[in-house]
Amino acid sequence: MKLTLKRFYFAIFLLLFCAVTVWADGHKVLFIGNSYTSVNNLPEVIKQMALSHGDTLEYTANAPGGCTFAQHLNNQSATYIQQGGWDYIVLQEQSNLPSFPDNQFYSECYPYAQQLCQMAAQYSPESKVVFYMTWGRKNGDSQNCPIFPPLCTYEGMDSLLYNRYMEMAEDNEAWVSPVGRLWHYLRDNYPEIELYSSDESHPSTAGTYAAACSFYAILFGKDPSHSSYTFGLSESVAQTIQESAKRVVYDSLYKWKFMNPTSIDLNTSNESIKIWPNPTTDFVNISSSEIIMFVDLYSIEGKLLKHQQFVDGEEYTLSLLGLTSGIYFIQVADNKNNKNIFKLIKR
Repeated sequence: MKLTLKRFYFAIFLLLFCAVTVWADGHKVLFIGNSYTSVNNLPEVIKQMALSHGDTLEYTANAPGGCTFAQHLNNQSATYIQQGGWDYIVLQEQSNLPSFPDNQFYSECYPYAQQLCQMAAQYSPESKVVFYMTWGRKNGDSQNCPIFPPLCTYEGMDSLLYNRYMEMAEDNEAWVSPVGRLWHYLRDNYPEIELYSSDESHPSTAGTYAAACSFYAILFGKDPSHSSYTFGLSESVAQTIQESAKRVVYDSLYKWKFMNPTSIDLNTSNESIKIWPNPTTDFVNISSSEIIMFVDLYSIEGKLLKHQQFVDGEEYTLSLLGLTSGIYFIQVADNKNNKNIFKLIKR
């Protein structure tokens, strides 16, 4: 009897271990940027946050102070990109440059962002480029204010950075980690949290932690809240930043990943992927002629509800238990980086 019980408990342990293993994600990420990336070692903070959720992140970073996209094309960053094998390549431009007047932005920033994206596609065709949207300086850019008045205030500078990063990402079919938007939300709603260091430009510990929450949501497609890792912040401050990141970033992943299921053409005629039954009640089966890598389930509003990663298989079952009746969208990604979206009706 004792031996049987031991075997029973061991079997339960194996099942639990396998469940955790299946849901854990691991990514290999290249960070290209400057001091906004290197101060407080942002990649390491993201790694530790991922570990607190049971996920892993392997990273390489090249972030010399003040480095621009143009300079990255001719330094170690280009060598790293050409090594290939990355899951994600993060691009962060010099802090002012994307907010400069149109003629400067389109001559000194935009074309080099494009070239870095093209290089990424050439050497890591299965990778995804993620633009690191930075923030306006605490009280605007006083040095360039006399030359370009929109930079005289935080709001003016931050608005330009938001628009320019969104444009670069959309035009290059990339994603955005909207750190600047998260900072904006925190400034508006929790002004007692100091996001800036004393120079009113670089991030404080809290600022870097907010950036890490944004990146975790984007890179892993998961809710950044309830992390046990606080980066030395008080639990209350860390929780506030986590919950803000959930609201701003995670709850709108479709926006930052430029995928709005309600406005795109659905792949209703793709015969290589089958989804059944549809309409359905509690589950849906998914099969493909290619190996399925992951499946995302979105609400009709475009909110990511589930991200399920698979290994070595061509047919899976996705549970819909707990979801209300209505229209949903399923995105299926295979090992050839093909992504198809299907409409699903749950009764």
